Amino acid sequence: MPPSDHGPLAPAASDQIFPGAAADGINPTPSVNANAVPRRPHRQFTFRGIAVGFLVGTLLSAVNVYFGLQTGWISLMSMPAALLSFVIFQASSPFLAYSFGEKENVFVQTVAVAVGCMPLSSAVISVVPAIEKLLDPSEGGPVRLPLMSLILWSLGLAFFGVIFSVPLRKQLIIKEKLRFPSGTATATMITILHKGQPGTGEPRQEQLQPEAYRPSEAGRSREDNAQFGSADATHDVWQSQTKLLSVAFAISAGYTLLTFFLPVLRDLPVFGRNAAQMWLWALNPSPAYIGQGIIMGQSTTLAMLFGAIVGWGILSPLAKSLGWAPGIVNDWKTGSRGWIVWISLAIMLADSVVSLSMLAGNTLAPLAKRHLRRAGWTVVPSTEDDSMADDDEGNGDGVDGCDEDDEDAPPEEQIGMRMFLITLLLSTGLCTTTIYYCFPQVPIYLTIIALCVAFVLSVMAARALGQTDLNPVSGISKIAQLFFALIVSKASPSAVLINLVAGAISEAAGQQAGDILQDLKTSHLLQASPKAQFYGQLIGAAYGAVTSSLLYRLYDSVYSIPSKMFEMPAAIVWIDCSRLLYGEGLPPYAKEFCLAFGLAFAAVTAIKSSETVGQGRLARWLPGGIAVAIGMYNTPSFTLARVTGGVVEGWWRRQASRPEDLKRRETGLILVASGAIIGEGIASLVNLGLTVLTAQSS
Repeated sequence: MPPSDHGPLAPAASDQIFPGAAADGINPTPSVNANAVPRRPHRQFTFRGIAVGFLVGTLLSAVNVYFGLQTGWISLMSMPAALLSFVIFQASSPFLAYSFGEKENVFVQTVAVAVGCMPLSSAVISVVPAIEKLLDPSEGGPVRLPLMSLILWSLGLAFFGVIFSVPLRKQLIIKEKLRFPSGTATATMITILHKGQPGTGEPRQEQLQPEAYRPSEAGRSREDNAQFGSADATHDVWQSQTKLLSVAFAISAGYTLLTFFLPVLRDLPVFGRNAAQMWLWALNPSPAYIGQGIIMGQSTTLAMLFGAIVGWGILSPLAKSLGWAPGIVNDWKTGSRGWIVWISLAIMLADSVVSLSMLAGNTLAPLAKRHLRRAGWTVVPSTEDDSMADDDEGNGDGVDGCDEDDEDAPPEEQIGMRMFLITLLLSTGLCTTTIYYCFPQVPIYLTIIALCVAFVLSVMAARALGQTDLNPVSGISKIAQLFFALIVSKASPSAVLINLVAGAISEAAGQQAGDILQDLKTSHLLQASPKAQFYGQLIGAAYGAVTSSLLYRLYDSVYSIPSKMFEMPAAIVWIDCSRLLYGEGLPPYAKEFCLAFGLAFAAVTAIKSSETVGQGRLARWLPGGIAVAIGMYNTPSFTLARVTGGVVEGWWRRQASRPEDLKRRETGLILVASGAIIGEGIASLVNLGLTVLTAQSS
């Protein structure tokens, strides 16, 4: 049925989920932009989509809890979520009442990602274990949250990041047209998956890829025709991609199951038994870690390797030999591991303060200059760049406003100001109430201040993600901790606890707002309804808050946490950062090394962030501070596997001779990495069940 110029198709009276929702989904109207591809009516917000989103999201959440407690990292996995959703619906297509289209695919992966990223948003891999297991009695702890309190805490942190994304979407995606590379890549992948699939009725929207990536018919190779040609060829591509994902999944899952019976496979003494046992230089050849390295890329993983060499190869032996850390190397209190973690924290803080300060300056300066000039003030002589900035055309890099004709979804598919304000007030009230219930030591006014700080920092996180594809949530949380260390007195008996809770609020906002905007970029490129995504994100976040809490309690009840398997490094970094900011717990000579490394990486970050030299040869060779710090506080066994994946990623990309060949290679890498990560995550749940059975039988 062709779209109507007079509004959406009328929804059934009993199924008016929200304006624009039809019997089982949303029917978009034509775009107001005459040059846009016509919007075709089909379902988006669907109950089957929510169900599949919950299923895929639960798998992603389990994976992220598992790896988060091990390494402090989680994977957003928008592309794996979209791919898994497509595979599930494709496999069940004979039983579907109506076809599964691109826009419903966007909705399902949005719900799945909202569920899957909640382990970080709810802080069950970081702040919660820090409060429950590491907080000293003198600091107001430890505080053990009952399961219901943990769920309430997670629900309190679940929504305001979603709400913040509403105004940020308009500014960063519609006006400034930031790239959001992962969101754009996900949109391209969804388009390729659905192109030519029987019964979709969804034409491929060629504007997703530059003209250079669409060779003429005569110039296409066999592979090009498979990607751009007939439905049969595209179906063959889908089958090959599914096979690649399945093989990676099977290898990863099989290896993980094998580690249950042969635990030695988790730590191979590749540098000798003494290096492995005494200095922790071993290799954990985890397929998932290799997959994460592929996603991180070569430059990030090599920076992590540099951090591991400096921290574990130089500073650790130095601290032990000079008596600054006389204990066992792996001991957090007296060993060199506990000594070098302070250096990594100093690097994180320096990198965060400098990079976010420069980001704030780059964001505010052009806007201030523009408004002053419009008011009749001459700030500096006009330059070519300034005149370009004043032409009201989005440039893709995001420094200015937009033309009134910038394409956006129809008004009925957007979240209005009234709904934004209502949900903002409700989420603020929920967060304030639940935090006071769980932690009465935290004054209500400090929670409200934390929410205000969270919005400011979420703007920075979203902008950084849109420009670089990296969400600096680690740095954001450290900035929030630094801010609250300045306003909460050291004399307060709960100062460290308050610092942790306030930092968790800011991290939740920055992580959610940034990652959700990736999904909104995907939605915008595929002309899907942002309102459908908004409600899907809220539903997914609510379900994810409960799921992540249950999963954390499950792992905590079955395994010993902390332990060699679950070292929860993120929790250690959080609480040690709070103690560092309050000037407590520093071992001998750690202060001097913190100052030296902090100043050095502040300079490095300034060079890399500078617009004038940031793309130069020197800047490209300098390692990123956050990556170096992560290489220091994680043991080498975790870093080496990721470096392997990063090197493979760099080598594989360099083999591409043409842009379209590079696209295919990138897709293959993502499929392999996704299969490896998901395979180990699912198999880890089987290992968990085997552990329970073993414990019961003994």
